[in-house]
Amino acid sequence: MKMSQASKEFIDGYFSTHNLSAKTRAAYCSDLAQFREFVGEEHELMSLGATDIENWTANLRVKEYSAASIRRKIVTLRVFCSYWLRRGIITESPFWRVKLSFGRIEQLPRALTFGEISALLQQARAANLMVEIKIDGKGQNHTASTHQFSFNRYSANRNLALLDLLFATGMRVGEASALDLEDFLVEEDVFRVKGKGGRHRLACVVDEETVRIQQIHLVMRRQFETTCKALFLNISGERLSTQGIANIIAQFRKDAGIERHITPHMLRHTVATLLLRNGADIRVVQEFLGHTSIATTQRYTHITKEHLIGVLRKHHPSLNLRAQAEI
Repeated sequence: MKMSQASKEFIDGYFSTHNLSAKTRAAYCSDLAQFREFVGEEHELMSLGATDIENWTANLRVKEYSAASIRRKIVTLRVFCSYWLRRGIITESPFWRVKLSFGRIEQLPRALTFGEISALLQQARAANLMVEIKIDGKGQNHTASTHQFSFNRYSANRNLALLDLLFATGMRVGEASALDLEDFLVEEDVFRVKGKGGRHRLACVVDEETVRIQQIHLVMRRQFETTCKALFLNISGERLSTQGIANIIAQFRKDAGIERHITPHMLRHTVATLLLRNGADIRVVQEFLGHTSIATTQRYTHITKEHLIGVLRKHHPSLNLRAQAEI
């Protein structure tokens, strides 16, 4: 069997029996396509060996891929080989004869400062208020079409609701995009989140202002006549994409005068970091974020530890005592 055929059959077979996201499928397809380009589309699956894997890894290093990216690509290839081993097409996994070292990979979550998250939220509130003032001032004598007029008001409120929700619940951007109308349990102030790997959880909203913002958005969202069941809509009345959400955050960042690049996922990192910094139990944060393993949540403890050390270095009484003793 050629690598081209083996890759196609693997993707079709593996993803039909595993509840994985479209994003994961796309990543697997991309990684395998890159490997096929290296070894050749006509390369025989049966002749795949340890040398092919080692040479590909070396090639990725030459192209200056990060250790984390290389590891992800190798994991894809390992799953691919294990699949065909279980199917009996190959009798031995080439990985049994491979030893790869990626070095220590430590990717710390990038969080916003308290000032940055405050500036983003203030910008979202100001933008929403500005649209309301303009529309109320024009009354019905507006020059834009009724559809555009309505959508401008909705989008300003939607953008505020999105930003506030991402920070309040720590949702992933894909989870926010996937929310449907029925996922907002209004009476309980809870969102039903479709998490990674088919793992669902409930995201509780504890801030009354956030609840109010989400309820106002829900009322405005229900005014749109569309067959789409998504909670957050784009201008076409379809589900707002993850890229659409990223664009909204990017515009708020620009308007707030924040120079560094900000992604929606950084809001998730920020709320997790602040929760731990404020004394929340790590198990609670794990459940809050929907992490399968607490080891993932523990990445945030490193950031809070750095904050703790910084505070101690500024305020610890022993430093004052030593300074006085030296006078």
